Amino acid sequence: MKNEKYNITGMSCSACSARIEKTLQKLPGISTITVNLLTNSMQVSYDETILSSAEIIQAVIKAGYGASLPNSTKTVKNTLDTSAETTTMKHNLIGSVLFLLPLIYISMHTMWYHLFGIPVPSIITQLFDGSKNALTYAYTQFLLLIPIMLYNKNYYRNGLKNLWHAAPNMDSLVALGSLASTIFGIFAIYRIGIGLGTGNLPLVQTYSTNLYFESAGMIVTLVSIGKYLEKLAKNKTGTAIKRLMDLSPQQATILRQNKAITIAIDKLQVGDLLQIKPGERIPADGIIQQGITTIDESALTGESMPVEKQVGDTVTSATLNKTGTIHVTAQRVGTDTTLQQIIQLMDAATTSKAPIAKIADTIAFYFVPIVIGIALIATAAWYFIMDTTIEFSFSIGISILVISCPCALGLATPVAIMVGMGKGAESGILIKSGEALEIAHHVDTIVLDKTGTITTGTPTITDILPYSLDQKRLLSLAVGMEIGSEHPLGEAIRSYGKHHKIAPTTVDTMKAIFGKGIEATIQGRIYYAGNTTLLQEKHLDLTSILPKIHQLSDEGKTPLIFASATQILGIIAVADPPKQTSESAINALKKLGLSIIMLTGDNQRTANALKNQLKIPRVIAEVLPQDKETHIANLQSEGHVVAMIGDGINDAPALARADLGIALSAGTDIAMDSADAILIKNDLNDAVNVIRLSKCVLRNIKENLFWAFIYNIIGIPLAAGVLYPLYGIKLNPMIAAAAMSCSSICVVLNALRLRHFNTEQKL
Repeated sequence: MKNEKYNITGMSCSACSARIEKTLQKLPGISTITVNLLTNSMQVSYDETILSSAEIIQAVIKAGYGASLPNSTKTVKNTLDTSAETTTMKHNLIGSVLFLLPLIYISMHTMWYHLFGIPVPSIITQLFDGSKNALTYAYTQFLLLIPIMLYNKNYYRNGLKNLWHAAPNMDSLVALGSLASTIFGIFAIYRIGIGLGTGNLPLVQTYSTNLYFESAGMIVTLVSIGKYLEKLAKNKTGTAIKRLMDLSPQQATILRQNKAITIAIDKLQVGDLLQIKPGERIPADGIIQQGITTIDESALTGESMPVEKQVGDTVTSATLNKTGTIHVTAQRVGTDTTLQQIIQLMDAATTSKAPIAKIADTIAFYFVPIVIGIALIATAAWYFIMDTTIEFSFSIGISILVISCPCALGLATPVAIMVGMGKGAESGILIKSGEALEIAHHVDTIVLDKTGTITTGTPTITDILPYSLDQKRLLSLAVGMEIGSEHPLGEAIRSYGKHHKIAPTTVDTMKAIFGKGIEATIQGRIYYAGNTTLLQEKHLDLTSILPKIHQLSDEGKTPLIFASATQILGIIAVADPPKQTSESAINALKKLGLSIIMLTGDNQRTANALKNQLKIPRVIAEVLPQDKETHIANLQSEGHVVAMIGDGINDAPALARADLGIALSAGTDIAMDSADAILIKNDLNDAVNVIRLSKCVLRNIKENLFWAFIYNIIGIPLAAGVLYPLYGIKLNPMIAAAAMSCSSICVVLNALRLRHFNTEQKL
């Protein structure tokens, strides 16, 4: 299956996105389609042996919209950077208002005088008042309306085109409402002319006061004001992604034959030696070859404290070099860097839809045709059944058309997802899809891997217990014996020796004994380093040290016994300590009401020690990596919604099996297919924030959908005049247009509240 992203043009509401999705679902080879109204993009998964991208684009065009393939990650930025489009909208809006103001004044100057006492210049009275000036009054309004319609021609062009394709959208409702008002006004001009020609002044009076030109202009202008304000608010939803894109430097300095050369970032190759001075951002992922510095990684991880780096340490693209000049060998460049992977991940995530959005999409697909039907029925009912004037019935139909707002339904989910995911990314939390975000809201069981998740994943020496040797000689022997070992315990001893500058004992020969330890020869004498099984096999008496061995094991430590062929020399205990944040994270997960299980391959004694230390409710120990998936499946069969938190490598099958897979990462292996969410800071507390963020976003989506539905449920009957017979309440088309614009703005502004989400307190 091939996954591709497309840029879509011509969409104005969720009826458009639903139309495109339903059209493409009919094509052979299509697997999944997600159309995002907010980003004007489409994600398609299809069988490339059956279908081509050209056929997909053609299908979208036949549906009445435009489609094109993106051109690398620059398209992501172009999708979000809508400054040119916003500027055009602003200019059109200013032009519309400049012509609308005199139009409104001319059409309503008499009313304003009677209601507010606003004086009317004599020139206005001479030109426009009275039946004798009715044609001048009407034509002037019509001439002022024409520029307004030209400034807003997209509503008519797109709306009528989609109506022609039997796929009416929000633009269709606006176009129909405005054009109907305009046509009625033109009809009124003819009636005024007939009245003046025949001397029928009552006819002239009737139609000169019911022109509706101001309504036609006001409808599109108010909708444009709403769209412009909505665009300004929507531009803020992609702030996090745009901020990440702006972090990437445009140039890099490389060293060739000891000369510094500046090249464009897209010319950088794997293996290039980079020179990065203080104050410069790192252009690629790589390893420090020379220099010591501190790196500000806050832009990617959210961690405010700079991190010390030296030779051999990894550095990440887009992070800021603070103090020293360093030389770095580039390992990942271009689209392979951490920054670009994060951008692509976020872009895919914000294009995706949460399952809850399907409700709105289904309704939106049928919404506009139903609204048009309601408008026609209501107009006919008021005219033929209620026996009202054609003007009254006509205004009812227009009000229904322009107050209906499928746009609010379509924006309810994507704006909340984009803002929520952007806020998560700012804190080092990447959630891959809207579906994962919604699932996190329903999780009731958290399964935690131990090594690298709860613990640091780096064993360290905790106890040094000399017996027949002093501590210095014991450590020298240990470091010497472990020099060639690949075991994590050996790595802990070597690191300790390096840090404390311990000179290793020279070892003549060394042999690893699988699962037990090592045997070494030093100056013709045999020495052992290993567990109790090894030493018992070598017939050494462990009676005196067994109590200490058991004590260390109960504390979650692994004792490594050193001995000669005849006696015990000492014990060095190694442990993988819990991270500083693990206890607080586990307590926070408990407060969220989640069941917590630790799944580990360690023995039961070591697992119980960590369980008691961190107060973990349930532990399943001695589990092989391939069996972790089975335990997840068993929990799911019991009806639990399970989140698995692991390091994303050894736990890949379990992460894939879980309803929600959360991978802790050091920030360089971002795009792991097995995980649904990735925690860049490698901090278990961020798993808590995944759940909290999910709850906040889902609550926000439900609020948006509620108000979008309630608005239409109340607004459409009100526009249809249901309260008029009892209370005389009837919506003017201009008020209906203003209300429609406000509904979309309110949905976007409500979603922007998610920008206040933080890791310390609830929204």
